[in-house]
Amino acid sequence: MRKFERGASAIRRHHFLKGAALSAAALIVSCQPLSAQDAAPPKAADAHLFAVSYGEALRPPKTSPRKITIPDAGDFKVLKGDFHIHTLFSDGLVMPKDRVNEAIDNGLDVIAITDHIEYRPNIGKDALKLAQSNDNHNASYTLAKAEADKKKLILVRGTEITKSVMPPGHFNALFITDANPIAAVVDDWKKMLEVATEQGGFVQWNHPGWVAPKSGGLSNGVPMSFTAAHEEALAKGHIHGIEVFNGTLLFPIVLDWCNTRDLAPTANSDIHASEWNAYGHQNPLRPMTLILASERTHDAVREAFFAKRTIGWAAGQIFGRQPWVEKLFRACVEIKAADTGLALRNLSDIPCVIEAGGKTAELPPQGTLTIPPAKKLTVANWFTATNQPLAIDL
Repeated sequence: MRKFERGASAIRRHHFLKGAALSAAALIVSCQPLSAQDAAPPKAADAHLFAVSYGEALRPPKTSPRKITIPDAGDFKVLKGDFHIHTLFSDGLVMPKDRVNEAIDNGLDVIAITDHIEYRPNIGKDALKLAQSNDNHNASYTLAKAEADKKKLILVRGTEITKSVMPPGHFNALFITDANPIAAVVDDWKKMLEVATEQGGFVQWNHPGWVAPKSGGLSNGVPMSFTAAHEEALAKGHIHGIEVFNGTLLFPIVLDWCNTRDLAPTANSDIHASEWNAYGHQNPLRPMTLILASERTHDAVREAFFAKRTIGWAAGQIFGRQPWVEKLFRACVEIKAADTGLALRNLSDIPCVIEAGGKTAELPPQGTLTIPPAKKLTVANWFTATNQPLAIDL
């Protein structure tokens, strides 16, 4: 009986191995093209010498780029952008081309790569020919431009100025023509701002509530303030905007500064890691700046920045100056009379929290909401000043 069991087992093993070899032969993917005389399929006994592809089984499912629906606001197109992004050419962790593709995947229309001038720990001598001397501060823009043009993404030339102490802090120079002359005066942050503005650059004060970790971290327990140094730079025309939201941080007082000093608010990622590691895939809470531009072009975006037609959108909230926030809301939300009050329809992907008649309800993206009769409503998650939500007269 034991001999019979051993014999049957051996037979089963023989048939299994023969069948496996024949199956493998059917899945052969040759590494080299076959000549006519070699075109015959390999013998089953030789199947283990060939590669077998599992590409279809292991390939991740295809995903489409995020589509963000926002109607035109009157004569303006509402473009989506991120104007504070880092790559391996400073202290970021990805290549410039990757930032372009991440932006496309997130449904953005425009980005600015703003690698540091003074701090470039991740770029080595052998990184790329464009940066072998470690002094070409336009390298990340140059490397990203071809991919941006191919994908029809608007790419803004920019750089981050971080030489100054805290305060006055860090600044992004956007819409510049050449970062190298700015780097040439690296020991004088005021001169760097001057050179940037002489190039027609837009200067943005970054993360105003942040200080270097060695100085104590976030705000260092000191309230944010618009200092004498900022007032001086503003008077010279060397500051044009401020981040109201950076990465994961909100700076509420910034909206008041924008209102009183005629500055443009922005919301940006300041991303260093990959998009996947920073926010995940197509995160709807990810910060971005909305631009009310006359058309979808680089020059129209620049004109909108200097006209202060920018709005921050982050963490499900809107931050901006009242005229443009109201214009955006009226474009996004359709309001009609209904039998029981007012019928609201959200034409956009921006969420709204509506307060009217003493009640609060959510008007979700692409959703509808009926509210009691009212002459005024408040959009509780759209802000026009510190702790001041947007008020709409009906």
